[in-house]
Amino acid sequence: MPSLYARRSRSRAAAFGTAAAALSALTLLTTAPAAQAAPPTPVSAATARTYLAELTVKAEGSSDGYSRDKFPHWITQSGTCNTREVVLKRDGSNVQTGSDCAATSGSWYSAYDGATWTAASDVDIDHVVPLSEAWKSGANAWTTAQRQSLANDLTRPQLIAVTDNVNQAKGDKDPAEWMPPRTAYACTYLRMYVQVKHYYNLSVDSAEKSAIQTKLSGC
Repeated sequence: MPSLYARRSRSRAAAFGTAAAALSALTLLTTAPAAQAAPPTPVSAATARTYLAELTVKAEGSSDGYSRDKFPHWITQSGTCNTREVVLKRDGSNVQTGSDCAATSGSWYSAYDGATWTAASDVDIDHVVPLSEAWKSGANAWTTAQRQSLANDLTRPQLIAVTDNVNQAKGDKDPAEWMPPRTAYACTYLRMYVQVKHYYNLSVDSAEKSAIQTKLSGC
């Protein structure tokens, strides 16, 4: 039978091993890469309904004078990364980038249509409130700096990575004219849209408000 001293030594060794393992696990946790940032979470449906009621209702303005160049994008966010590259990294999975910050690999799930892509060239960064729509809703009277803020807004849910041809089909349409083909995303999309319009004090036309109101009522 092992001596009392031998049993105590083994007990101490086991305890030390357990503590060392715990310390090693803690070290791994504290040195692991930070979690990838997620797209901004939109306001709740209830808040979106409140925001919608607060928006100014007026006839849509003219597109005269509109140009995407009046909404400068994509601007540099940090280092060599511009807004598009930041959103691609944020919205993708296992995204790897080159020294110029351009995505070299990864995958992107498009919430608008449920498709997944493995080439960044198949993905567009959509302005949830289209720039032309913003222009006709009040941004025509803004400064260039204000329009630049909207076009590169990473704080509000204004930018999202989606399938390129779905984004092109959307164009400058508002929710009375276009909704994501994946109906499960409808409520999220409307919450995003209303939040951005409310934050920037952009107006809605009557058809636009009616469509949003009807669709939000089921959220």
